[in-house]
Amino acid sequence: MTDDTSHTDVPEPSSLRKLRVLVTVLMWVMIVGMVSVVGLLVLRLSQPSPSAQALVPTLPSEINLPDEARPLAVTAGAGWYAVVTEDDRILIFDASDGALLQDIPVLLPQQ
Repeated sequence: MTDDTSHTDVPEPSSLRKLRVLVTVLMWVMIVGMVSVVGLLVLRLSQPSPSAQALVPTLPSEINLPDEARPLAVTAGAGWYAVVTEDDRILIFDASDGALLQDIPVLLPQQ
């Protein structure tokens, strides 16, 4: 048989009540903090970086190569762009008017 006197309501100590409130407040602060961090990450990563946009070079819509040149690669710098050709040359062009500035032969070591 069970004794009903063993289940008497004992008042909760004040220190335990304070601890329960502190743990509940900490839980809500952590939830709000995590939601804030995730929200900020989503906002920041969805916007393009202004410094990344500044690094994208602007190339002309058309590049006039010499007749015998066939392009392999293109790169750009501040005020110029370069075309590497199949016949082992680097052609440097002015970015403003597309004029050929330099024609540099690539000298590879003989194997």
